Amino acid sequence: MYKDLNPLLHSQLRLAVMSVLIGIEEVEFTFLKEKTGATAGNLSLQMGKLEEAGYIKIIKGFKGKYPVTKCHITESGKKAFCEYATVIKSYLQHL
Repeated sequence: MYKDLNPLLHSQLRLAVMSVLIGIEEVEFTFLKEKTGATAGNLSLQMGKLEEAGYIKIIKGFKGKYPVTKCHITESGKKAFCEYATVIKSYLQHL
């Protein structure tokens, strides 16, 4: 029997964000925007959903006089991502 996929992570952009963050401790919003190819508005919306779920932490601050948004993956996010990857692997074993 196939296990259900985490619907929050089963979105192309949210999965891309988590995939970037799983290997990097902390990144700026502009880096994620560049890596995912998303628009600022869509990326912001999807990151908000991930933060609401407790998968990422968003930190707003300043670099000199300029506002900077950074984020990092939480322990809960790492666990959810690993579980999602495990379920995907179980699907692929049946090929």
